[in-house]
Amino acid sequence: MREIAFCADLSSDEIKRLASVRCHAELPAAFTVFREGDVADHVYSISGGAVKLYKLLSDGRRQIIGFLFSGDLFGLGLDGGYAYTAETLTQTQLCRFTHRKLDSLRGEIPMLERRLFTMTVKDLVAAHDQMLLLGRKTAREKVASFLDTLSRRAVERGLAASPVDLPMSRADIADYLGLTIETVSRTFTQLKRDGIIGLPASGHVVLQDTKRLKETAEGGPTG
Repeated sequence: MREIAFCADLSSDEIKRLASVRCHAELPAAFTVFREGDVADHVYSISGGAVKLYKLLSDGRRQIIGFLFSGDLFGLGLDGGYAYTAETLTQTQLCRFTHRKLDSLRGEIPMLERRLFTMTVKDLVAAHDQMLLLGRKTAREKVASFLDTLSRRAVERGLAASPVDLPMSRADIADYLGLTIETVSRTFTQLKRDGIIGLPASGHVVLQDTKRLKETAEGGPTG
Protein backbone atom coordinates (compact mmCIF):
# COMPACT_ATOMS: atom_id res chain seq x y z
CA MET A 1 0.00 0.00 0.00
CA ARG A 2 3.04 2.29 -0.13
CA GLU A 3 1.92 3.42 -3.59
CA ILE A 4 -0.74 5.57 -1.92
CA ALA A 5 0.84 9.01 -1.52
CA PHE A 6 -0.61 9.79 1.86
CA CYS A 7 0.91 6.56 3.22
CA ALA A 8 4.38 8.07 2.92
CA ASP A 9 6.12 8.27 6.31
CA LEU A 10 3.51 6.08 8.03
CA SER A 11 4.66 3.12 10.10
CA SER A 12 3.84 -0.45 9.08
CA ASP A 13 1.18 -0.69 11.80
CA GLU A 14 -0.39 2.60 10.70
CA ILE A 15 -0.48 1.44 7.09
CA LYS A 16 -2.21 -1.78 8.16
CA ARG A 17 -4.85 0.25 10.02
CA LEU A 18 -5.41 2.40 6.95
CA ALA A 19 -5.60 -0.66 4.70
CA SER A 20 -8.26 -2.18 6.94
CA VAL A 21 -10.75 0.57 6.06
CA ARG A 22 -10.19 0.73 2.29
CA CYS A 23 -11.98 -0.89 -0.63
CA HIS A 24 -10.22 -1.64 -3.92
CA ALA A 25 -11.85 -1.02 -7.30
CA GLU A 26 -10.72 -1.84 -10.84
CA LEU A 27 -12.43 0.48 -13.31
CA PRO A 28 -12.46 0.61 -17.13
CA ALA A 29 -11.53 3.68 -19.15
CA ALA A 30 -14.16 6.44 -19.48
CA PHE A 31 -15.85 5.38 -16.23
CA THR A 32 -17.47 8.15 -14.17
CA VAL A 33 -16.31 7.73 -10.57
CA PHE A 34 -18.65 10.47 -9.34
CA ARG A 35 -20.35 13.58 -10.69
CA GLU A 36 -20.19 17.19 -9.59
CA GLY A 37 -22.77 17.73 -6.85
CA ASP A 38 -23.00 14.06 -5.79
CA VAL A 39 -22.86 13.43 -2.06
CA ALA A 40 -19.17 13.35 -1.12
CA ASP A 41 -19.09 10.19 0.96
CA HIS A 42 -15.79 8.72 -0.29
CA VAL A 43 -12.17 9.74 -0.83
CA TYR A 44 -10.13 8.02 -3.55
CA SER A 45 -6.45 7.31 -4.12
CA ILE A 46 -5.11 6.14 -7.47
CA SER A 47 -2.90 3.05 -7.29
CA GLY A 48 -2.69 2.68 -11.09
CA GLY A 49 -4.02 4.43 -14.17
CA ALA A 50 -5.20 8.01 -14.68
CA VAL A 51 -8.22 10.20 -13.93
CA LYS A 52 -9.44 13.55 -15.24
CA LEU A 53 -11.41 16.06 -13.18
CA TYR A 54 -13.76 18.54 -14.81
CA LYS A 55 -16.58 21.01 -14.28
CA LEU A 56 -19.42 21.87 -16.64
CA LEU A 57 -19.96 25.59 -17.19
CA SER A 58 -23.43 27.14 -17.30
CA ASP A 59 -23.32 27.29 -21.11
CA GLY A 60 -22.55 23.58 -21.37
CA ARG A 61 -18.83 23.90 -22.04
CA ARG A 62 -16.43 21.64 -20.17
CA GLN A 63 -13.42 22.88 -18.22
CA ILE A 64 -10.96 20.19 -17.21
CA ILE A 65 -9.32 21.21 -13.95
CA GLY A 66 -6.81 18.43 -13.50
CA PHE A 67 -5.24 15.15 -14.55
CA LEU A 68 -4.35 12.69 -11.80
CA PHE A 69 -2.03 9.70 -11.75
CA SER A 70 -0.77 6.94 -9.46
CA GLY A 71 -0.41 8.20 -5.89
CA ASP A 72 -2.81 11.13 -6.29
CA LEU A 73 -5.76 11.67 -3.97
CA PHE A 74 -9.15 13.09 -4.93
CA GLY A 75 -12.71 13.36 -3.66
CA LEU A 76 -12.29 15.65 -0.67
CA GLY A 77 -15.79 17.14 -0.79
CA LEU A 78 -16.90 20.71 -0.11
CA ASP A 79 -20.05 21.32 1.95
CA GLY A 80 -21.05 17.69 1.57
CA GLY A 81 -20.84 17.52 -2.22
CA TYR A 82 -18.16 16.85 -4.81
CA ALA A 83 -16.94 20.05 -6.48
CA TYR A 84 -16.17 18.36 -9.82
CA THR A 85 -16.76 15.24 -11.91
CA ALA A 86 -14.10 12.52 -11.91
CA GLU A 87 -13.70 10.17 -14.89
CA THR A 88 -11.07 7.54 -15.64
CA LEU A 89 -8.82 8.07 -18.66
CA THR A 90 -7.52 4.50 -18.79
CA GLN A 91 -8.17 1.27 -16.97
CA THR A 92 -7.62 2.46 -13.42
CA GLN A 93 -7.14 0.95 -9.98
CA LEU A 94 -8.52 2.95 -7.07
CA CYS A 95 -8.46 2.65 -3.30
CA ARG A 96 -11.67 4.01 -1.77
CA PHE A 97 -12.15 5.24 1.79
CA THR A 98 -15.32 6.54 3.41
CA HIS A 99 -14.99 10.08 4.75
CA ARG A 100 -16.24 8.91 8.13
CA LYS A 101 -13.60 6.20 8.57
CA LEU A 102 -10.79 8.36 7.20
CA ASP A 103 -11.76 11.21 9.53
CA SER A 104 -11.66 8.86 12.51
CA LEU A 105 -8.13 7.76 11.59
CA ARG A 106 -6.94 11.36 11.29
CA GLY A 107 -7.22 11.76 15.04
CA GLU A 108 -5.46 8.48 15.70
CA ILE A 109 -2.61 8.92 13.19
CA PRO A 110 -1.14 12.47 13.35
CA MET A 111 1.15 11.86 10.35
CA LEU A 112 -1.90 11.01 8.22
CA GLU A 113 -3.41 14.39 9.05
CA ARG A 114 -0.19 16.14 8.02
CA ARG A 115 0.02 14.18 4.77
CA LEU A 116 -3.56 15.07 3.85
CA PHE A 117 -2.87 18.73 4.63
CA THR A 118 0.25 18.68 2.44
CA MET A 119 -1.69 17.15 -0.45
CA THR A 120 -4.44 19.77 -0.07
CA VAL A 121 -1.83 22.53 -0.30
CA LYS A 122 -0.41 20.91 -3.45
CA ASP A 123 -3.92 20.98 -4.96
CA LEU A 124 -4.16 24.71 -4.23
CA VAL A 125 -0.77 25.32 -5.86
CA ALA A 126 -1.87 23.32 -8.92
CA ALA A 127 -5.07 25.40 -9.14
CA HIS A 128 -2.99 28.59 -9.00
CA ASP A 129 -0.71 27.31 -11.76
CA GLN A 130 -3.70 26.50 -13.97
CA MET A 131 -5.09 30.01 -13.47
CA LEU A 132 -1.77 31.33 -14.80
CA LEU A 133 -1.94 28.92 -17.74
CA LEU A 134 -5.44 30.03 -18.68
CA GLY A 135 -4.90 33.72 -18.12
CA ARG A 136 -1.52 34.98 -19.29
CA LYS A 137 0.28 32.43 -21.46
CA THR A 138 0.24 32.02 -25.24
CA ALA A 139 -0.85 28.72 -26.81
CA ARG A 140 2.78 27.70 -27.34
CA GLU A 141 3.66 28.53 -23.73
CA LYS A 142 0.61 26.64 -22.47
CA VAL A 143 1.44 23.42 -24.31
CA ALA A 144 5.12 23.63 -23.31
CA SER A 145 4.15 24.22 -19.67
CA PHE A 146 1.75 21.29 -19.80
CA LEU A 147 4.41 18.88 -21.11
CA ASP A 148 7.04 20.15 -18.67
CA THR A 149 4.66 19.69 -15.75
CA LEU A 150 3.72 16.15 -16.80
CA SER A 151 7.41 15.30 -17.09
CA ARG A 152 8.17 16.61 -13.59
CA ARG A 153 5.21 14.74 -12.14
CA ALA A 154 6.40 11.52 -13.78
CA VAL A 155 9.81 11.94 -12.12
CA GLU A 156 8.07 12.45 -8.76
CA ARG A 157 6.40 9.06 -9.29
CA GLY A 158 9.76 7.42 -9.97
CA LEU A 159 9.36 7.32 -13.76
CA ALA A 160 11.58 8.66 -16.53
CA ALA A 161 11.26 12.34 -17.48
CA SER A 162 10.88 11.32 -21.13
CA PRO A 163 8.98 10.05 -23.00
CA VAL A 164 5.88 11.64 -21.47
CA ASP A 165 2.75 9.50 -21.49
CA LEU A 166 -0.42 11.28 -22.63
CA PRO A 167 -3.40 9.10 -21.68
CA MET A 168 -5.72 12.02 -22.36
CA SER A 169 -7.09 13.02 -25.78
CA ARG A 170 -6.26 16.21 -27.67
CA ALA A 171 -9.79 17.38 -26.78
CA ASP A 172 -9.02 16.84 -23.09
CA ILE A 173 -5.79 18.82 -23.38
CA ALA A 174 -7.66 21.61 -25.18
CA ASP A 175 -10.31 21.77 -22.46
CA TYR A 176 -7.59 21.88 -19.80
CA LEU A 177 -5.54 24.63 -21.46
CA GLY A 178 -8.47 26.71 -22.71
CA LEU A 179 -7.58 26.17 -26.37
CA THR A 180 -9.22 24.60 -29.41
CA ILE A 181 -8.30 21.07 -30.52
CA GLU A 182 -6.89 22.52 -33.74
CA THR A 183 -4.62 24.91 -31.83
CA VAL A 184 -3.33 22.12 -29.60
CA SER A 185 -2.54 19.89 -32.59
CA ARG A 186 -0.90 22.76 -34.48
CA THR A 187 1.25 23.67 -31.47
CA PHE A 188 2.43 20.07 -31.02
CA THR A 189 3.42 20.07 -34.69
CA GLN A 190 5.31 23.36 -34.31
CA LEU A 191 7.22 22.10 -31.26
CA LYS A 192 8.13 18.95 -33.19
CA ARG A 193 9.25 20.98 -36.22
CA ASP A 194 11.45 23.10 -33.96
CA GLY A 195 13.17 20.01 -32.56
CA ILE A 196 11.85 20.52 -29.03
CA ILE A 197 9.72 17.37 -28.90
CA GLY A 198 9.27 14.16 -30.84
CA LEU A 199 5.98 12.42 -31.58
CA PRO A 200 6.91 8.78 -32.19
CA ALA A 201 3.47 7.35 -31.43
CA SER A 202 0.02 8.37 -30.30
CA GLY A 203 -0.07 8.94 -26.56
CA HIS A 204 3.67 9.55 -26.16
CA VAL A 205 5.85 12.65 -26.44
CA VAL A 206 9.65 12.55 -26.39
CA LEU A 207 11.26 15.63 -24.86
CA GLN A 208 14.20 16.18 -27.20
CA ASP A 209 15.32 19.55 -25.83
CA THR A 210 14.18 20.07 -22.24
CA LYS A 211 16.07 23.36 -21.90
CA ARG A 212 14.20 24.94 -24.80
CA LEU A 213 10.94 23.39 -23.61
CA LYS A 214 11.31 25.11 -20.22
CA GLU A 215 12.31 28.38 -21.88
CA THR A 216 9.24 28.18 -24.10
CA ALA A 217 7.02 27.45 -21.10
CA GLU A 218 8.37 30.55 -19.37
CA GLY A 219 8.02 32.77 -22.43
CA GLY A 220 11.77 33.07 -22.96
CA PRO A 221 14.00 32.56 -26.02
CA THR A 222 13.91 29.20 -27.76
CA GLY A 223 16.57 29.68 -30.38
